[in-house]
Amino acid sequence: MPLAVCATPIGNLDDVTLRVLRELAEAEIVLCEDTRHTRGLLARHGIEARLLSYHEHNEAKRTTELLPRLQAGARVALVSDAGMPGISDPGARLVAAALDAGVPVTVLPGPSAVDTALVASGLSADRYLFVGFLPRAARARENLWGELAAFAHPVVAFESPRRLPASLASLAGALPERPVAVCRELTKRFEEVVRGTAAEVAARFPEPPKGEITVVIGGTTDVALEPRAGEAVEVVAELVAGGIARGRAAELVARLTGVPRNELYRESL
Repeated sequence: MPLAVCATPIGNLDDVTLRVLRELAEAEIVLCEDTRHTRGLLARHGIEARLLSYHEHNEAKRTTELLPRLQAGARVALVSDAGMPGISDPGARLVAAALDAGVPVTVLPGPSAVDTALVASGLSADRYLFVGFLPRAARARENLWGELAAFAHPVVAFESPRRLPASLASLAGALPERPVAVCRELTKRFEEVVRGTAAEVAARFPEPPKGEITVVIGGTTDVALEPRAGEAVEVVAELVAGGIARGRAAELVARLTGVPRNELYRESL
């Protein structure tokens, strides 16, 4: 049997697929971050299952324990407290170990805070960047804003309510006119989406709010930055032609121009 990776609701308990409910009902073991949280979801839908904790503090131990059972054909379902396991939640280690051991993995899609926030923000586009949780350290946040200064597409990130005011203040200091949406408690009773410039939104959150937070940062609309990005790619190509490793060339030009290193590397191939 394959390891079943199951997306679960990000808030509203009715936002779960029929496939996921069937898999959770038929699984021998349901791995979950918080057994109390998952038990509430199962109770809402009349399902009884054997639950086993699987979180950041026991992920390595549980993976070692469960891999032989998966290889023997046990039916195991993996969930997180909300959304898709392995995306800023435990699960990636078990998926990688299962695949390395020849155990098939099937993914049952479902609710996503990233997609929901992106559309709710009004900043959606054909391309976007997901960066997980925003950096905790002030210097790391400043470096991220520098990378985004020339980025033309929306960026989606998670943030803790406690750190949100500091992150927004930092963003407002670096990119005050950049459009931002703070999406709080998505799909829940007190869902809220606050939109505005970085400076305006930062002013709305002087204190930590309650609930789960997803932040969407709009891309730059400064057309003057586009030629700079194109010229930077050309410089990387010239350095590579001169014998400098592409990664090193992209890093050097990124420091000088503010254009993201990954973008320079990709576009210069």
